[in-house]
Amino acid sequence: MRLLRHLRLRSHLPRNTRALALSLSIGTLLPFAGAPAAVAADTKPLRLPVMPARLGAGAACTGSSDQRATTVPWEQQRLQLTRAWEFSSGAGTTVAVVDTGVSATAPALKGRVTAVGEAGADCVGHGSFVAGLVAAAGADGVRFAGVAQRARIVAVRGTDDRGAATAASVAAGITAATGAGAGVIVVSPALETGSAGLTTAVKDAVAHDAVVVAAAVPDAPTGTGADRATPVPRDYWPAAQPGVLSVLDVDADGGRPDGALLPRRADLTAPGDGVIGIGPRGTGHFIGSGASFAAAFVAGAAAQVRSAQPKLTAEQTVERLVSTAYPDTVPLVDPYAAVTAVTAASAPRRPQARQAPVSLPADASTRPTQRAVLLAAAGGLVVLLVAWAALITPRGRARHWRPAGREPAPERGGA
Repeated sequence: MRLLRHLRLRSHLPRNTRALALSLSIGTLLPFAGAPAAVAADTKPLRLPVMPARLGAGAACTGSSDQRATTVPWEQQRLQLTRAWEFSSGAGTTVAVVDTGVSATAPALKGRVTAVGEAGADCVGHGSFVAGLVAAAGADGVRFAGVAQRARIVAVRGTDDRGAATAASVAAGITAATGAGAGVIVVSPALETGSAGLTTAVKDAVAHDAVVVAAAVPDAPTGTGADRATPVPRDYWPAAQPGVLSVLDVDADGGRPDGALLPRRADLTAPGDGVIGIGPRGTGHFIGSGASFAAAFVAGAAAQVRSAQPKLTAEQTVERLVSTAYPDTVPLVDPYAAVTAVTAASAPRRPQARQAPVSLPADASTRPTQRAVLLAAAGGLVVLLVAWAALITPRGRARHWRPAGREPAPERGGA
């Protein structure tokens, strides 16, 4: 299987839009007082606290943020969510978030969170952040919103209350999500080893027609530098398991930091570096980076597709997301294209061997040249035929269309 190389995706935005996205990204990632900052409406840096993936022993629970991002985040521009929202809001779908829990009191998710067990409390805040990327509703004066704003959320614990995950805890979370009837399941933890129980849980979710989306690599610990040597690509679970849609994170320029963890394969990429989201309490915003946040964007897009096309199976939904993605080393998810694509057929396809989707499709830019060459060749053939006919016709008439070498016999006269 091909190893995934360092990504540097092409720009998918017009030049002026790309410049705006990059300026927002630069502002978002400016170090300020030990934490990244975002760009406010007046273009002044805005301090946003970093959303942790885990909490140390004895650390206080993540509180509320007193800052709100009032400009359109770069990730929403990159994914063209405004266009996608014209066709689907995620209504009628249920997305399970297998993470640290999801705060049932988060204002942006009010009335749309159903918790399994104690998952309605989120001390870390990571699960609430992910759920917000999936389905946060818009608010006055705030341009941030989730991908599928009307989807319902099932909060499921896939970690302990401090954010530590094991194969057993993630498997239990996926099983609970399947039992809750979720049509989309997003799994934030990425584990170095799997287990038989985790494999069974994923297979059962797929058998129940759920789209399972997972982070391709673990989120880097908060404050980790990007000056490490590039690590060797490896598998992480459950993303490496067949039937799981594996998602890798990219930044506003389509790349990843030096030294970032790499998987052996990934199905899609999505924004995940310096993205804005909600916290477990209050109306303020946080900033975070990691493949788990990229997976949240893809899960939201899956909810949009299943809302717009409820007759599609989970397998067809995954196929739709991958086939409509912007082609590159690893395709970039395109919610608008996925939602608006016309379904070719509703019947399930024959099972096929899963292929590594890290190679680029054939370059579409060569097709016009190929067509031109074929047309030119056909035209040249016509010219040759006409010239041949012009040369042969007079000779044929002179010989009365007899083959060469067969002259007519002379007429015999009478004796």
